[in-house]
Amino acid sequence: MRTIVNISMPADLKKEVDMAIKEGKYASTSEFFRVLIRMWKDYRLLSELRESEREFKAGKGKILTLKELRRYRS
Repeated sequence: MRTIVNISMPADLKKEVDMAIKEGKYASTSEFFRVLIRMWKDYRLLSELRESEREFKAGKGKILTLKELRRYRS
């Protein structure tokens, strides 16, 4: 199921989005924002992984067994 979301942005940002679409990088404004949100989610995941790596290197991590990992699956 899709949901319609209306957003407000300054004209100069709208021009940037329109230019990206015109250049053929995206098929529509919706596609532009879907890609942007996916990139944001990837960035957030990468940040969490880097933080976990820092904690692990600092001795705060725990090596999980396969059984334990399966409990964390979503």
